[in-house]
Amino acid sequence: MTENSQTSTRPQDMGHPHQAPVVRVTLLRPSLKCISLQLHPRPALLVVEELPDSYFTLSPADLKAAQATLTARTRSLVDAPLRVRAQREAAEKAKRDRWPNTTIRVRFSDRTQLEKMFPSTDKIRSVYAFVRSSLRDDVKSIKFILYQSPPKRDLKVSDPDVRDLSLAQLQLAPSSVLLLRFEDESLNGTNVPAPLLPSIAASAIELPKPPSADAEPPKVEKPTTPPTTTSSTSTGKKIPKWLKAGLRK
Repeated sequence: MTENSQTSTRPQDMGHPHQAPVVRVTLLRPSLKCISLQLHPRPALLVVEELPDSYFTLSPADLKAAQATLTARTRSLVDAPLRVRAQREAAEKAKRDRWPNTTIRVRFSDRTQLEKMFPSTDKIRSVYAFVRSSLRDDVKSIKFILYQSPPKRDLKVSDPDVRDLSLAQLQLAPSSVLLLRFEDESLNGTNVPAPLLPSIAASAIELPKPPSADAEPPKVEKPTTPPTTTSSTSTGKKIPKWLKAGLRK
């Protein structure tokens, strides 16, 4: 050891034959305080010194810091729902300002679609009322459900989580396609025409057919550009300026 050391043995520890001797080694370093270690050659014993009761007594500064930490944590837990609600309301207001209207398309089983624009603040019951007013008189009494798919989500008026929310809050703005399913399964066949009023069915417009996968893509003609000619001097090495001046003379 490079430091000076002093070794001492307690006499009372050596007196008992079955008690492990305790060796105290004191290291003396010029730049550090005196360090005292207790070593137990056999067996390995751990000497635990009990701390005084004054060690666990908090000072006024410690109590003040603990109280401030507890108050800040309690306030953050109480204010967290308020902050989340304020952020959600701000996002909904921004969405209403950006998309004041919502276009809804209701698709029947035969792929006939009804389309109407609603204020984004309207509820889903407005869409139900519009669809029911467009049905034939013999079908208006039959219940139906509007839903989205995929993933499937029923938008029932009887659901309190749906009926009390606006179209924007239901994430239907600025435009959405809703599917319609009647409780009478005989009206849900793909070969069953949509039971709309004759006046509405007469004003139907054919949607453009989607392009077929077997159709060849249109050929794009490349514009013809005249060939460019380059001089031999442009492809060769560059001529110094003094040589160009000599050639011009």
